[in-house]
Amino acid sequence: MRLRQLAVAAGLVGVLCVPAHAEARDIGRDTLPANDGWASEGAGTTGGAAADADHVHTVTDRAGLVRALDGGSDTPKIIRIAGTIDANTDDDGDRLDCSDYATGGYSLKKYLAAYDPRTWGAAKPSGPQEEARQASAARQAERVVLPVGSNTTIVGLGDSAVLKGASLQVRNAGNVIIRNLDIRDAYDCFPVWQPNTGGLGDWKTAYDTIWLTGATHVWVDHVTLSDKGHPDAQEPTYFARNYLRHDGLLDITNGSDLVTVSWSRFADHDKAMLIGNGDTATGDRGKLRVTLHHNAFESVVQRAPRVRFGQVHVYNNRYEITDDYRYSLGVSTESRIYAENNAFHAPGHVEVADLVKSWNGSALHQGGTLFNGFPVDLLMIYNAYNSGSERDLTDDVGWTPALHGRIDSAAAADRAVARGAGAGRIP
Repeated sequence: MRLRQLAVAAGLVGVLCVPAHAEARDIGRDTLPANDGWASEGAGTTGGAAADADHVHTVTDRAGLVRALDGGSDTPKIIRIAGTIDANTDDDGDRLDCSDYATGGYSLKKYLAAYDPRTWGAAKPSGPQEEARQASAARQAERVVLPVGSNTTIVGLGDSAVLKGASLQVRNAGNVIIRNLDIRDAYDCFPVWQPNTGGLGDWKTAYDTIWLTGATHVWVDHVTLSDKGHPDAQEPTYFARNYLRHDGLLDITNGSDLVTVSWSRFADHDKAMLIGNGDTATGDRGKLRVTLHHNAFESVVQRAPRVRFGQVHVYNNRYEITDDYRYSLGVSTESRIYAENNAFHAPGHVEVADLVKSWNGSALHQGGTLFNGFPVDLLMIYNAYNSGSERDLTDDVGWTPALHGRIDSAAAADRAVARGAGAGRIP
């Protein structure tokens, strides 16, 4: 009987220390292969592979996961997640909902009445209801924000390990591996209204499913990231804007560097991946080096990825576009995206020119692209379509990727990714 089944059958909770030989193959000891993207640069990425037996944990609930993470310590550790862990639970494992976090007299009805633009105007929310919202949000953050320290490997056991409601945050840490996990529904109970965002105002949420901020040498592999459970498309509209509950699926910001994201699935979400968080963050120059390969982007509206400053290699990925769509490749300030041999599938109303969008970007290298099975030149079509409205993008991004494995044709990669990307599919 497999380890997870034994744990469930025995009613185990919390942290269970196990010997490294408990599985026929211990993926917790895997390290990033040589030349597998930017995270293999230099000493590479080994995560918690050096952990001793006392720091190899199997966890089955939030309390056990928190103890194993050890406050984001740098001690080498391997954390194996068995079954489903819900971050929105108390210390006894009982489920918490938004009403359990609400404090200070907060209610959505009162919040909407207080900051209705027709009466409140365009000023930032302030006063009792905004203070209550902040206090309530802080209570949720105490439960769902999980800090991941350096020299850590987090893996799912078997083919059905799930972490829901959590925001895994690698903050100013390095040498981290996250693999074989279905991480879903980082749901914000208390979005804030921002009147001046996008001209019409918008709702801002707090939690990325995985957030790398000031992180280095990170490998994310065979994970599935989604809003499963509470899709934003089913949320109501307030102040003429969708009441968003989720932020990014995987955001890489604030000088993060040397990251490889491979064989992962990004699904059913609006803003999937932001690399570089601000046009004025010039300290990101020379950083934000990221490789994305053999990933599936399914029903993603935008940011797959959107890039500022970074040298980002995007190859052998599969894009499945549905009706609600804005763009896939976002070319922003000083970004240097090198995209090759990617496959796009789109409905009839989506055109090739829609795949790329530029904000102050100047260059995009691309080649080997397939669109609904036909070869296309993204750059040529983008420039022709936007002639006169936006500046042309050049092909010269100033670098050529050297750290990568075999690059297959877009057609071959398309088939392989459809079969093999996501949690539970490590060969």
